[in-house]
Amino acid sequence: MTEIQTPTPRGAFELLMAGNQRFVSGTPEHPNQDAVRRTEIAPSQQPFAVLFGCSDSRLAAEIIFDRGLGDLFVVRTAGHVAGTEVLGSIEFGVSVLNAPLVVVLGHDSCGAVAAACSALENGQTPGGFVRDVVERVTPSVLAARAAGRESADEILAEHIEHTVDLLLERSRVLAERVAAGRLAVVGLSYRLADGSAQLVAARGIDAAVPAPS
Repeated sequence: MTEIQTPTPRGAFELLMAGNQRFVSGTPEHPNQDAVRRTEIAPSQQPFAVLFGCSDSRLAAEIIFDRGLGDLFVVRTAGHVAGTEVLGSIEFGVSVLNAPLVVVLGHDSCGAVAAACSALENGQTPGGFVRDVVERVTPSVLAARAAGRESADEILAEHIEHTVDLLLERSRVLAERVAAGRLAVVGLSYRLADGSAQLVAARGIDAAVPAPS
């Protein structure tokens, strides 16, 4: 069954969130996961969203948003930290594949965020390239604390929103499409226990961000 091929930014957001609601309620439809879909999209892809999320194994995008083949263009790094490769991949999904939505997906109990908090508290950072991940998360932790946001959920929301704004600051491609009304960039916070994705930042669509609980 073929979905709408080129939804608006708002339509793409609603399509994604509807899938998450099905996942949370235990009534997934598993769309676009059959042989017909596989054959249909073999010549080309037209995903309705670019999903930039944390690499955490519990954050499998197509499962938690109840989507299938060809629906999501997925980019993942630990702590959803964004380097040039990430920016290039997201720009490809937007400028070449014409996805109308970019999603930054973070989650509670994120190891990268916890490591950044720990490093600030005890002055010890991990070795190897894990240090680079932690150092890229640290500005979000510092910004949250400077604003009086001390809880784990508040720090996570700050990091997600910081990533959303970083993408738009560093990528002219994304910023211009948002300004033209052709793209939305949103930040979602995923709860591991109940599977829900909560909106914490929105650029390019008029969507209400719930007050912190």
